[in-house]
Parts: sequence; structure tokens; C-alpha cells
Amino acid sequence: MSYTKSDEAISRLTPEQYRVTQQNGTERAFTGEYDEHFEPGIYVDVVSGEPLFASSAKFNSGCGWPSFSKPIVDAHVEELRDDSHGMIRTEVRSHHGDSHLGHVFPDGPQEMGGLRYCINSASLRFVPRDEMEAQGYGDYLDQAEV
Repeated sequence: MSYTKSDEAISRLTPEQYRVTQQNGTERAFTGEYDEHFEPGIYVDVVSGEPLFASSAKFNSGCGWPSFSKPIVDAHVEELRDDSHGMIRTEVRSHHGDSHLGHVFPDGPQEMGGLRYCINSASLRFVPRDEMEAQGYGDYLDQAEV
């Protein structure tokens, strides 16, 4: 499966998805569609479709954004130094889509590895477990909780 960023994909984004993924925006806490979403499946980049996070790595951090302990494929998530807003943080971007996803922090559950990938819902598209095979994500079924 090829994961690419295209003008066509960018043109299909909602204004909020565009602001978050292309302009490094952040959605307001507790407003994103996936914050309290715990259905089995995977979350892919809204721009490129590359698989990013699985329901098996999702947890309720209470921070107001979807939180994950790890990416599905490390190479699909890039971590960059972000010193905007007077803070030093680690920005998370999708590799193929170059979408701004959110940030990663070292305050996640220790039993899950200690990281918290704090991700904007607007940067994600959810693929339910029952649709993963048909949409070309069958290789990741083992990471989608049943």
C-alpha cells in the first residue's frame, strides 16, 4: 500500500483538519471526536492513510486528546524538537503525509512503556477492526483489540 500526500487529499480536508495537519494547529481539549473513542481498530493519517496508532495502545489520559503509548510502526511517526510557545516539546508528524499530529510526552503509563502520544483527532481517520482487511490494513489486525 502506498501512503502519499497529494493535493487531492489536502483538498478533501475540513478547515479544522487543514489547520491542524498543515498549519501545526491544536484542537481545543475535549472537543476531538476520538478523545473518548475506544472501539477496536486503527487510526491512520487523515492525509496519507498511513497507519499510525492502534486501539491496543490507546488509553484514557484525561488530558482532552486521544492518547497512545506507541505508534503502530515507528517509521511512520517522526519526532521533532518543538520550541514554540516558550516550551520545549517533541512534536509528532506522520512520515509520509508530513501531517502535524500532536506531541509526545514522557508521562504515560509505565506498564505501557511510559510515553503519551497526545494526538489531535483532526489529524486521524479511524478504521474499525471489521473494515481493516477491506481497506488494506489486514497486516495490523493483531494490534486492534477485539
